Parts: sequence; structure tokens; C-alpha cells
Amino acid sequence: QVTGLTTTQVRGLTATQVGALTTTQVGALTTTQVGVLSTTQVRGLETTDLAVLTTTQLAGVTATQVTALTATQVGALTTTQVGALSTTQVRGLTATQVAGLTTTQVGALTTTQVNSLTTTQVRGLETTDIAALTTTQVAGLSSTQLGALTNTQLAGIETTDLVVLTTTQMAGLTSSQVAGLTATQMGALTTTQVTGLTTTQVRGLTVTQVGALTTTQVVALTTTQFAALTTTQVRGLETTDLAVLTTTQIVGLTSTQVNALLTTQITALTSTSIAALSTTQVLGLTTNQIGALTTTQITGFETTDLVALSDAQVGGFNATQIAAMTQAQVDALFM
Repeated sequence: QVTGLTTTQVRGLTATQVGALTTTQVGALTTTQVGVLSTTQVRGLETTDLAVLTTTQLAGVTATQVTALTATQVGALTTTQVGALSTTQVRGLTATQVAGLTTTQVGALTTTQVNSLTTTQVRGLETTDIAALTTTQVAGLSSTQLGALTNTQLAGIETTDLVVLTTTQMAGLTSSQVAGLTATQMGALTTTQVTGLTTTQVRGLTVTQVGALTTTQVVALTTTQFAALTTTQVRGLETTDLAVLTTTQIVGLTSTQVNALLTTQITALTSTSIAALSTTQVLGLTTNQIGALTTTQITGFETTDLVALSDAQVGGFNATQIAAMTQAQVDALFM
């Protein structure tokens, strides 16, 4: 009898009558009948009735009808039903409805469905939903979608999921978003992801994030990225990180950055790093930095750099340091 109702008769049903339909009757409706239900009628469907709709029946649901569903109704859909929604139907979901999705439902979305979400819908995802996304789903997010995430949402991405992001996806993140990454997330980034960060993103890193970088990540930084670091960020580098810097990275440091290094950081540089410093960089050293250098580091100074030192800098060397110098270095220092 139900399947025999014409579309006109179906449209004539009140919301109360629709709500009175049994699950058996709802399950018997044709896709055509389902498709002609008004938004008011759709809201009249019981959650138990919605749960029995087949994927074939769901295919007849319009995006407008999807938009009309209450958050409770959306939350009642099974994972099979959610996974069967077309991208058009998915785009019909409001931000409120998206927020109402359970973590199980979010996990059931296909990569195609996830990729079809608008930036407004993406912002509607709860942090628990973000954390529930699979690695495959995260990999399917566009750079635009990633750029739409709030810092709180981004911080909810699991590290195992974060590492699958491509450099293109990472480029979609704003400097504010990058600054919102937790220290754990920062330390989990691959070297490819780290080297792919723009100078603007690098400048957005907090001191805590810089300190959270692993030695492998620090070594992977390009000279351009290093040069973009502020003096505050430079001071955030761990001594273990400074000890592994390549000569190319050392040469890339500005004299201002070198000057900003703490005495504990200066002592972490190898004699090879000291030798790699340009005359301009050496001239940027403070007397406190010079006085903190070990006798091993002192041997790394080029004679051409020692000759260029100011009288004040020369006065920064102590007797033990001078005693560790070669005769050529001593001659250059007091030339």
C-alpha cells in the first residue's frame, strides 16, 4: 500500500503522519517517494526509521533534504549510510550537522567525501572528529581544507596522520597554524616536510617548537630557512642541534643571529663550525661569547678572522685560550 502512494499523495502527508510510519513502511518507500518528501516531512522521520533506509533509498535523497535533517537525525545514520552519501549530499550538510557527526561516522567517510567538504564544513568538525580521521582521510585533505582548520583542530591531528601530509598540503597552512602545532607534532614532521616549510612559516615557529626540532630536522633545514630565523628563535635551538650544523648552514647564519647565540650555545659549536664562520660573523661575536669558547674551539679560528677582531674582542680571550692557540694564531691575534 505504501509503495502504491503517488508522489502527490506522499507530498500530502503531514509530518505527524510521516513520523507515524513504521520502520517496515519506511523501508518499503521507493527512491522516488523518498525524493519528493518536503523538508518538513523529512524532519518528521523518526531516527529509527532513518536507520533502516537502504543505500538505494538514500540515493534518492536530495542535498536540500539532507540540509533539513536535524543533528539528532544525522547522528542516527549508520556508518554504511554515511559512507554511501554522494558528494552532493555531503556538501548539503551544515556546519552544525557536521559537528553532530559521531567519531565513528566521521571515520566512515570516504576520502572522496572528505575531500568534498567545504571549508565551512571542515571548520565544523569537532577536535575529537579530527583525531578520529584515518591516515588515508588526512592524506586526502586539500591544502585549502587544511588552511581552513583552526589551530585547535590542527593540534588534534594524530602525529601518525600528520606525517603523511605532502609539501603541497603543508604549504596550505598559515604561519599561525604552524605556530599552533604542538611540540610533539613538530618533532614528528619528516625532513621533507620540514624543508618544505616556507620562510613565513618558519618565522611563525615558537621558541618551544624550535627547541622541539630533532637534530635530524635541524640538519635538514635549508640555509634560506636558517636565515629566516629570528634571534629569539635562534636562542631556542638546543646545544645538541647546534653541534650538528653543517658548514653550509653555519655560513648561512647572519652576524646578527651569531651574535644572538647564548654562551651555552656558542660552546656547542664544533671547531669545524668555528672555522667555517666568515670574518663578518666573527666580528659579530661578543666578548662574553669569545670568553666562553673552549680551547678546542679556539683552534678552529682562521688567522684572517683573528686579525680582523677589534681590540675589545681580543680582550675577551683569557690566558688559557691564548695558550691553546697555535703560534700563527697568536701572531694574528696581536698583529
